[in-house]
Amino acid sequence: MSNTEKLEAICDYIYNIFSNDTTGHDYHHMKRVARITSSIAKQEGADQFIAEAAAWIHDVGDSKLFLNSSYELDKLNEFLQTINCTQNQMKLINIAAKDVSFSKGTTPATLEGKIVQDADRIDALGAIGIARTFAFGGSKGQLIWDDNNKENTSVQHFYDKLLKLKDLMHTSSGRRIAEERHNYMKNYLDQFFHEW
Repeated sequence: MSNTEKLEAICDYIYNIFSNDTTGHDYHHMKRVARITSSIAKQEGADQFIAEAAAWIHDVGDSKLFLNSSYELDKLNEFLQTINCTQNQMKLINIAAKDVSFSKGTTPATLEGKIVQDADRIDALGAIGIARTFAFGGSKGQLIWDDNNKENTSVQHFYDKLLKLKDLMHTSSGRRIAEERHNYMKNYLDQFFHEW
């Protein structure tokens, strides 16, 4: 099986898991992160296959999305074996995907992992990032905003996380994309509070 065919199979696997997600971590999020990763990997000279495969699977086993993280990761690795990923490919894909999450507060060990982390963070910015923030907040029962109790509101999430992401990019390619989306979000928040 060629690497292109493996990526198509991984894409189908991810669709089956995430197609009905309503938290903003859906199949389309994975697809956008994979697309951004592919673009950055070309510019940064990374391993295209490892980076893109890790992008597709980066949310599999995330504890905020799955009750049994290790079970989901075991199932994923069994699947990767069935599509003839080598042991080395599986190892590199898992390494690249494991430290992507913002909440872990870690930096991926490999260039491919850093690229996936940049791409995942880029998808949390801009117009898509705004939509995902409110989708996730709604799925968790959060208020949009409350002047008297800002904590755990969707708008507070911009200040707790999203507006910090631009300065956490690892790659020059990622920084360029993040800067534009960051500025869009700042303008959105100005308009939000003007209307509020």
